Amino acid sequence: MSTVLDAARREADIDALADGGDGAAGGAVDVLVVGAGVTGAGVALDAASRGLKVALVERGDLAHGTSRWSSKLVHGGLRYLAKGQVGVAMESARERGILLETTAPHLVRTLPMVLPLHEAVGAANAVAARAGMAVGDVLRVAAGTGRRALPRSRRLTAEQTVRLLPGVRAEGLRGGVLSFDGQLTDDARLVVALARTAAGFGARVVTRCAAERLGGDGAVLRDLRSGRRIEVRARAVVNAAGVYAGELVPDVRLRPSRGTHIVLRAEALGRPKAALMVPVPGTANRFVFALPQVDGRVFAGLTDEPVDGPLPEVPEAPEEDVAFLLEVLNRALGTALERSDVAGAYAGLRPLLEDGGGRGGPSADLSRRHAVLRSGEGVLTVVGGKLTTYRRMAEEAVDAAVESVGLRAGACRTRALPVVGAAPWEELDAVEAPRRLIARYGTEAPEVMAMAEGDPELLRPVAAGVTGAEMRFAVKAEGALEAEDILDRRTRLGLVAEDREAGRQAAEDAIKWARSGASGRRF
Repeated sequence: MSTVLDAARREADIDALADGGDGAAGGAVDVLVVGAGVTGAGVALDAASRGLKVALVERGDLAHGTSRWSSKLVHGGLRYLAKGQVGVAMESARERGILLETTAPHLVRTLPMVLPLHEAVGAANAVAARAGMAVGDVLRVAAGTGRRALPRSRRLTAEQTVRLLPGVRAEGLRGGVLSFDGQLTDDARLVVALARTAAGFGARVVTRCAAERLGGDGAVLRDLRSGRRIEVRARAVVNAAGVYAGELVPDVRLRPSRGTHIVLRAEALGRPKAALMVPVPGTANRFVFALPQVDGRVFAGLTDEPVDGPLPEVPEAPEEDVAFLLEVLNRALGTALERSDVAGAYAGLRPLLEDGGGRGGPSADLSRRHAVLRSGEGVLTVVGGKLTTYRRMAEEAVDAAVESVGLRAGACRTRALPVVGAAPWEELDAVEAPRRLIARYGTEAPEVMAMAEGDPELLRPVAAGVTGAEMRFAVKAEGALEAEDILDRRTRLGLVAEDREAGRQAAEDAIKWARSGASGRRF
C-alpha cells in the first residue's frame, strides 16, 4: 500500500473509519491509537506491521507536541547508568543502535561530543568522566552497535579540543574527553516517517481529529476540519497522548517537566565540529549541551524544571531558562554569548511517571522508565520513557494490546524494519541528490527534487537551505495540511522567527498548489 499521506487520503481514511470501510455501520479496527507523536506513530507501525487493522488519530498535526521539541539526541543512556538504572541504560544503548543502523540511517548520524577540561572539571572528575565514557563504550559493544556507527571514546589534547570546538576558552584548557552518540537530523521527520511507514502497512492516519471520549472498546472522535463526529469501535485502544494522557484517562498520574533549548547560529560558537558538553555547577552527571545541526544552527539545552497547573499546547521558553543556559555555556567559551546571540528558543514537556513519593524533589531525578498502564475501562496508556526508546515502548504497548483482548497478530517486526526512505549507508551514498536532502529524505531525495519539474526555481533555497520543492513534497506525501505544518514540523523553519517569515509565502504557495489539484501525479 502507498506510504503517501495527503489531504485526499486523509478524507478516505475518515470515511473508512466512519463506515468501517466495507459498508458496515460504525468504524471497526483492531487497534486505535490516540496521539501521533513518536510513541503513537511507533505503536501504529508496530501493530500494522504485525497484520493488525490500525487507526492513528491526532488532534493536531504529526509530531505536534513533545516529539518535535527534543534535543535531537539518540543517546545510549550513560547518565542513567550513573544513577544505577542499568536496565534503562542498556535499553537506550540497544535502541540507539537499531535507529542508527536499521530504522533510519538517513535520519540519524554519528555525533562527536567533547567535554573540555577546564578548572571546573578537576583531575578526579576528569578521570571519572573518562571512565564513564569507557563504560559507554562497553554499553555500545554489549548492544551490538558497530564501531562505524559509534567509534570508541578517547582523551584529546588541548589543541585537538580547540580544533573541534573553536569557540572554547583556551585559557586553562587541559584537553578534552571525546565520546560519540547519535543525533537525529530532525525528530519531527522521524515521526512523519514512522506514520508514513505505518500507512504503507495499511494503517489509517488521520490528523486534526480529536478524541472526545475513550473507552476500552473504542472512541468518539471529532474531525476538527469539518466538525464531523465519528464513533469508532476498536478491540484495543492505546492512549499515546504523552504529557496530555491524563486528559483522556484521568487516573494516569504524571509529573511533567519542562526542557528548554535555545537556538544559536553556528558562527556564534566558531562553527563547532562537535557537540560541547558543559557541567551544570553543583550537580552530578548533568550537562548543558551545544549541539551543532546540519543546517548551520546550534541547539543548546536543556533545562529540567517541574511544571504544575494546566498544560499549554505549545510551551514557551521562559527567560530564566534562556539565561541559565547562556550562563552555563559561557563557563566554557572564550567569548561570552549574549542574549542577542539567541536566534530562537523552544520548550517541550516530558511525560515523566510520578515515582510515588509525592511531588517533592527535582524532576531531573525522576526515572526515565516507561510503563503501559491499563485503566478500569480497558484503555492502555503508554507513558514515560524518551525518544530513543520509542520503539521498545511501542512494542510493549502492542504486546499488551494483543494479550489483553486476544488479538491474532504476528511477532514484532520493528527491530529489523526500516522506515520509508531508509537504506544501508552504502545505498544512501549512491543516491543521486544533494547530501542535505539525503540526510532528510533518504532514498526519496530524488522524488523531492522531482517536485521542481518544470520550475527550477523550486530548487532554490527560500530560507535556511529549505526549498520550495521540499514544501511541495510535505503536502504531496507527508500529510501537511496547512502552512504551519510545513514551517513548524516538516522543515523546522519556524524555530527562528526570521526564517519563518522568509519561508511563509513559499509554504502558503505549496498549500495552494495542492488544493488547486496540480499535485495529481502519485509515486
